[in-house]
Amino acid sequence: MKPKATLKQIAKELNVSVSTVSKALSNSPEISEPTKIKIQEFAKLKNYKPNNIAINLKNRSTKTIGVIIPNILNPFFAKVFSGIEKKANEKGYNVITCITNESLKKEIHTMDMLSNGTIDGFILSIAEETQKQQEFKHFKDAISDGIPIVMFDRISDEVNCDKVIVDDFDSSVNAVNHMIQLGCKDIALLTAIDNLSVAKLRAQGYAKALTDNDIAINKNLIIRTDNPDEFDFRLNELINTQKIDGIFALDEHASTMAMKMAIKKGIKIPDELCVIGFADGVWSRRLTPSLSTISQHGIEIGEEAAKMLIEKLESKEEEYTYRTTVIKTELRQRDSTRKLP
Repeated sequence: MKPKATLKQIAKELNVSVSTVSKALSNSPEISEPTKIKIQEFAKLKNYKPNNIAINLKNRSTKTIGVIIPNILNPFFAKVFSGIEKKANEKGYNVITCITNESLKKEIHTMDMLSNGTIDGFILSIAEETQKQQEFKHFKDAISDGIPIVMFDRISDEVNCDKVIVDDFDSSVNAVNHMIQLGCKDIALLTAIDNLSVAKLRAQGYAKALTDNDIAINKNLIIRTDNPDEFDFRLNELINTQKIDGIFALDEHASTMAMKMAIKKGIKIPDELCVIGFADGVWSRRLTPSLSTISQHGIEIGEEAAKMLIEKLESKEEEYTYRTTVIKTELRQRDSTRKLP
């Protein structure tokens, strides 16, 4: 890929002023047609790309935030967006939302499309395919071009930017400890999103809680995959062949499928099997019995992410220290877990 030329470099090579180059590239009537054509063709040859976002950041002219969400059907992301929009509107900012549908290619295209001066900065959660391939160059390039980014939920330690996360590890430790207090000893760990950073942290919390309580980790009670079809097959096998009295599910698909299969096989919930799932979508309350969940406070995450980005956009500081804000989760007990004695 050819390096990008700057206005200053083009002006020097053509022996004209930076102002002349700038006006020619913006099609100003002040510049003669032959000079405009000459400069525009030379700029194209030199791979010049106007950094409109840098101008907009300086002038604060767009007052628009780009929000990139992996999956709009996920209730958690919908709640986060609601929080972003609420805080952005309070501060006089508009929001443009794009959905990647978990695609790396679409994520790159979306960022490239909006990085032409359309928005002042990004709030985003990384697509599943991006985390799977560990490809983060497009984020680093945007930051290098002066476009601030705030990541939430799914993040990368490789990217230096502001981040808003939930306490995935600690909340998993607390949830599994709670199941152990209820008398559960054979607790299965289930996930269909194992390639995501959040799932790995939640699985570590599960292992820590068992170890702290001197309960051996039984690999036969663990299903970790990123393929929903494979997950459903393995879950059916687990329920048919293993003795379990508790299920800790790391995502909504895992929790709802576990409830559905257990009920279908005549297992009494919560008398014979306690279930706790991550996230707190509408299905958690509509299931029968209703599902005990770890609520991630999506609206609060969205508000905090918008607040962090706007603070950076409006900051007068030349140097900026990146922050990671941790939002505490909440265990919401419903009918899929027994009450403590």
